[in-house]
Amino acid sequence: MKKLFSLLAFACIAFACNSKQATNNTSNSDAKFDAYKKQFVENLWKVYPGWASSQGYHKYDTALIVPNEAERIVELNFAKANLDSLKQFNLNSLSSNNKTDYRMIENQLNSTIWSINEMKSWEWNPSEYNVCGSFSELLNGNYLPLMQRMNDMCIKMRNIAAYYEAAKANIKNPTIEHTQLAIDQNLGGVSVFETDFMDSLKKINVSDGQKQLMAETAKAAAKAVKDYADFLKKLDNKTPRSFRLGKELYAKKFDFDIQSSYTADEMYQKAIDHKKELHQKMFELSNQLWNKYMGSAAKPTDTLKLIRQVIDKISLTHTSPDSFQTTIEHQLPELVKFINDKNLIYIDPKKPLVVRKEPAYMAGVAGASISAPGPYDKNGNTYYNVGSMKNWDAAKAESYLREYNKYILQILDIHEAIPGHYTQLVYSNQSPSIIKALFGNNAMIEGWAVYGERMMLESGYGNNEPEMWLMYYKWNLRSTCNTILDNSVHTRNMTKEQAMHLLMDEAFQQKTEAEGKWRRVSVTQVQLCCYFTGFTEIYEFREAQKKKLGDKFDLKKFHEQFLSYGSAPVKYIKELMGN
Repeated sequence: MKKLFSLLAFACIAFACNSKQATNNTSNSDAKFDAYKKQFVENLWKVYPGWASSQGYHKYDTALIVPNEAERIVELNFAKANLDSLKQFNLNSLSSNNKTDYRMIENQLNSTIWSINEMKSWEWNPSEYNVCGSFSELLNGNYLPLMQRMNDMCIKMRNIAAYYEAAKANIKNPTIEHTQLAIDQNLGGVSVFETDFMDSLKKINVSDGQKQLMAETAKAAAKAVKDYADFLKKLDNKTPRSFRLGKELYAKKFDFDIQSSYTADEMYQKAIDHKKELHQKMFELSNQLWNKYMGSAAKPTDTLKLIRQVIDKISLTHTSPDSFQTTIEHQLPELVKFINDKNLIYIDPKKPLVVRKEPAYMAGVAGASISAPGPYDKNGNTYYNVGSMKNWDAAKAESYLREYNKYILQILDIHEAIPGHYTQLVYSNQSPSIIKALFGNNAMIEGWAVYGERMMLESGYGNNEPEMWLMYYKWNLRSTCNTILDNSVHTRNMTKEQAMHLLMDEAFQQKTEAEGKWRRVSVTQVQLCCYFTGFTEIYEFREAQKKKLGDKFDLKKFHEQFLSYGSAPVKYIKELMGN
């Protein structure tokens, strides 16, 4: 027994020493990796100064990179060199947080190489070239006095002509859809130089001669933007590339962009199955609401037609074009109050959220969006961009407003603002990991917003009215059908006619919304899958945690811990939370 005790004691001592050594090794590895990350990010901004500015890092605000072959070589060399640098670290010796950062850096670098060498959208997507947004962000920032920001802009403007000349040289057999988008967005954004900059020029105290020079610089910039649009209009494009990505490129882009535990085809099948479940739930609610809205009218035998008739009737209750933005502004405080009353998640009242008309350079892709400050500009404004119905005819506006009716407009606000994108991005900027904030995973970001919709209704938002749940299911059907649409269009040759049938007859969308979605899927790839994929993974994870923890599960704690890891892919957050 004595001998056995001695052996056990020796084993315990040895284990303790090994554990201490392992802890020290992990600590040393983390310290080295943290130093590497710091240098990596600084070098990243030298290669991508425009990205740096958008994240609130303003050291390189005067730089505008010319997107030519030499610059692509710089990007490739940067990616390859850093992939080599990552190999010096033993992944297993890093902390959980740093393992995730390692994987996110690795994914970003591999994605860069693949995008330049294989996807090559820099050749066929003219809308990738647009300086208007970056200059607007500088002009509207509040990090430096207006005078200094405008001086930086003028220095940066000097490269605009060279920027667009490189863009023209890059373009080969572009898609018709991306060509038109580039024309629309660049011409829409030229007002940044012709109007916004000129208006700001009146507010600064400089000599008339200096103002004249700055005005001439802005005029030259506007001319370069317009010349690019004219170049695209006159382009002799006899063999345009199809906007469809194709199965192989699509699967690879899905893996890089979504970083899901599921493949593109697995998520497609999940979406098909979920659509069937939603149709069943919607039929039950529509059948329940039939007499209230349709009176003694005979019920259609086709369940989808029955759902459509009830939805169309409820959708007649909506705001007006002139009140669309103000209605959103009035709803946001109500969402905050509900969340606070239900103790669902902490909302920082000091982080500003500004509802604004969607800037022209953003038009043509989404009707509502969030523009959040980067992790270097934590106190900057978050903008809720609301699409305008200006110049729309009455029929188009009415169609749009029925889509965003009384109930769905509230769900939209949950998604875009509270507790959706606005809330999640505030938490992301507070993450101690700059990597998780910078390389934000779209499936996690969009998935959280979709999850927030479901969570709010489950918590009693809308007083469990069947109308609210019916419209929620319709809205959730949108994100579900986004995945079906995106995969089908880019890998299964879905036609516009088939797409409109899916969106209008099976997802019950208004024609204006469906037309907009077709345009969107023709100028983006994979992004439409973010919503359903992220939502599915988050919801499955939450339900697993509820089952695992039982009575100890705390919804607010789950939300705040989940968001504390920045915008990392859901599969990594699950690891970090110990699932």
